[in-house]
Amino acid sequence: MNQSFTTLWNITFAFTGPVWAVLAWMIWSSGQLRTPQDHTLFLAIVIPGFTLIYLSGFLIRNRHAKKMQGGAS
Repeated sequence: MNQSFTTLWNITFAFTGPVWAVLAWMIWSSGQLRTPQDHTLFLAIVIPGFTLIYLSGFLIRNRHAKKMQGGAS
């Protein structure tokens, strides 16, 4: 691997972020979300979900680094 995990993870999300946004827009404009409560719930799931997936990559990286340090000692 020639790049750091952070660089690769950010590049991945630079490409998947717009795809995620298009999918969210397609659901938003499909007519499936009929009430303001539906819109609020959708946003309350999609935005934190995207953020959680992004941050989970760093959690996995940190756990892997700790595991590798423990095994190398």
